[in-house]
Amino acid sequence: MAQTNLQKSLYEKDFVAWLDRTAAKLKQRRFEEIDLENLIEEIEGLARRDRRELKNRLKVLLSHLLKRLYVNSPNDYRGWEITIREQRQQLSDLLEQSPSLSLYFTEVFSNCRQTALSDLREDYPETQFPNEWQYSLEIESLLTEKFWN
Repeated sequence: MAQTNLQKSLYEKDFVAWLDRTAAKLKQRRFEEIDLENLIEEIEGLARRDRRELKNRLKVLLSHLLKRLYVNSPNDYRGWEITIREQRQQLSDLLEQSPSLSLYFTEVFSNCRQTALSDLREDYPETQFPNEWQYSLEIESLLTEKFWN
């Protein structure tokens, strides 16, 4: 019991030291000494972090795609296209690392598009944005296709 209190104390006082100690115990197969409660919480947090990153990058991608497609501001096109390229690359890397996130991508697409659309309508009230996504919903298409001329 004293070991568990020491581990939790270390977890709260020095996260990196706790990680190093936990990794060493796992490698040594000293499972009975592992702070399971916090380890489980951290593992679950990793999955949440990746989902949150995907969702945030998708919102940025959709926002910049919508601006590039519908906002008449040629001086801004290059900057928007650079952001589109960067978000696409980061999303591709994330999906390559964790292919199961493809299901989540599809699940949150509509909500991300709606959030981007709401923000853009506020930022660009003179621009008419369509209510529905006019292009392919396939992940590969969203991450590669140039939707503008």
